[in-house]
Formats: sequence, structure tokens, C-alpha cells
Amino acid sequence: MTNQITKDEAYDAVAPDDFPAMLEVERYGKRSSAFDKIISATHDHFWDPLDKKYIDFSEPFDQDKDTILPPEEFFPIFRTRIGDTMTDEQKRKFASESTRWQLSAILHGEQGALALSASLCHILKDPGAQEYAANQTREEARHVTAFAAYIKARWGTPLPCGATLQSLLTEMVLAPEVYKKIVGMQMLVEGLAMGAFATLYQKSKDPLLVKLCQLVMTDEAFHHKFGKIWADRTIPKLSKEELEIVEDWAARCFQTLLFNLVNPEQMKVVYEGVGIDYQDAMAAIQEAFTDEDRRNAMKQSANIFRVLIKTLLNAGIITDRTRAFYGMYVDMDELRNEGERMVGDDIAEEGIRYLQTINFNDASKGQALLAAE
Repeated sequence: MTNQITKDEAYDAVAPDDFPAMLEVERYGKRSSAFDKIISATHDHFWDPLDKKYIDFSEPFDQDKDTILPPEEFFPIFRTRIGDTMTDEQKRKFASESTRWQLSAILHGEQGALALSASLCHILKDPGAQEYAANQTREEARHVTAFAAYIKARWGTPLPCGATLQSLLTEMVLAPEVYKKIVGMQMLVEGLAMGAFATLYQKSKDPLLVKLCQLVMTDEAFHHKFGKIWADRTIPKLSKEELEIVEDWAARCFQTLLFNLVNPEQMKVVYEGVGIDYQDAMAAIQEAFTDEDRRNAMKQSANIFRVLIKTLLNAGIITDRTRAFYGMYVDMDELRNEGERMVGDDIAEEGIRYLQTINFNDASKGQALLAAE
């Protein structure tokens, strides 16, 4: 029997193969209003990756003259003994392929989010929650289209998904438990994405990538809210034992992402492509960077793992029981005092205002044409 830990009817779920439950007559009249505002706002942040008035993937960027991401900030291998011996050509190729690998990982993550959202449609009984999940599925699908188009424009094809990310995404998508899907994807992976997009938006030298990240963030901010609604309606009602189950799942996911997401073993294809042994690279990075260096990096507001910890803290999924674990990496009191605003919120809101301008003007033109007819 699946342990759904359902505390609110809006998140009531059935087994993935129990379609007859979706045909129960009384179900149709039990629609929660919890997600109506998010669903209605879909029109405000609509964008089409195949329409050049939103984004044009033919915009050029010469990677022979410049790197898409600042080398010293994004590629720690350059600040090691191995980096000291790399040729300019090796560094240029590594910077390009490492960026390709990171954006490929984002593409795979978006595909995971698409599949997970669709899987929620199969199990959520509440019609409102189901409609929200269907909406998110549509939005994740356009993210897959957009990142695939960006990678095609800059490199031709994406790189394979790292083994750790693939395993974690597979576990989340196939999990029958709603809490695993929401904590794992809607909060942790979406939180990771918001931190990554904010960093890319602030740091990338490619205007096309900057624009793409902002457009995607206009959607992701709402996906994150779905997880926040779940937390607000669920976490306060959990028993001690249930909270520990959710807390342990979150901590395991966080630890998996922290130690494996960008380590050289996961990026073996990139290191081998420039003639560097990934194990030697891992040793060089460990020699050059201490735990204190990593903690200092997490002080940056857009650091992806700092954003993850803040997401869990604001949701009530970090208690005194696990506070010390996360406290090894960030100042928990500082995070608490920052409030609930996230680093990507301002960027997303600015993007939504931009999209409203485009979409409102198009709607006005459409209404004028209808009136003329």
C-alpha cells in the first residue's frame, strides 16, 4: 500500500493504473479552488519558443571569440594545478563543452518535469489539481522545446544525462507517492532550476541564453508555488513520524544533488573530450578547494544549493532535527531572516510584465479583427 501522506483533499491521489477512479461521478463536483489563481495566470506568462516575437534562436554567438559563461566563476578546474597546464585551446573547448553539459542537464531536468507533471494527471483526483498539473505539463513541454532549440543553435546536439541526475529523475517520475513528486520535483528540482536560471541570467554573456532563462523563469515561479501550496496545507498537519519521512526524503535528494550534480565523474564526457582524466580532475579540485571555499560560495544569493536550502526551510521541511546538516553549508539564521522572497522572483516578475505587453497587444489586435469582421 502506497504511503501517500495525504493531509488535504486537494492532493488526494489514487494508483497510477486506477483510471476508473477518475470516472467517479461525485469527483467532478469536488474541485478545489486552491490552484485557480495559478491556472488563470497562465495567460499572463504565455510564450511560444517557436515564435520569433518571443525569442529568436537564430541570434548568433561566436564561441571562438568569447565564452557563454565567465570561465573563472563557472569552471573551477581552471583554478587548479590542471588548469595551470591547460592550453588556451583546451580551456576554450572545455568552457564550451562544460556549458553544453550544464544546459543539457537542464534540458533533461525539464524533460523529467514534463513526465512528472503528466504522471500527476494520472493520480490526482481533484479536478483543479489535475488541471494545474496538465497546465504545467504544457509549460514544461515548451521548456524542452526551447532548451533543445538553444543547444541545437550553439552545439547541434545535447550531451547525455549524468547517471546521478538520471537516477533521481527516474525515481521521482515513477514514484507513486505524491509527496515524493512534489518535494523532489516541485520544490527541490524546481528550486535548483530557479537558482540556476537566476545565475545564468545574471552571468551569461549570451543575450539569447539570458532571454531564454527569463522566459522559463516566468513559468517556473508558478510551478514553485504549487509545491508551496502543498507544503502550507500538508506540513503543519504531519505527525512526527510523517514529517521525519518527508524530511529524510528531502535531505537525501539534496545530498545527492550537492555531491554528484557537477562532479567530474558525472562530467566524464567533458573531461575526456579535452584529454583530461576525470579522476585526476576530481583530485585536483579537492586539493584546490576546501569545505570553507564551498561554504563561501553558498553565501551568494543565487547559489543553486543555497536556493534549495531556503526553499526547504521556508516550507517547514527543515526542523531542529536536520538543521545542523544544512547548517554545515549556509547560515540558517541568515536564511530565515531573509523572508520568503526568492532570488528569481524579481527576474520572473519583470519577464511576466514583458510577456503581458506582447500578449495584450496581440489580443487587442485579434479583438479589432473580430470587430471588423
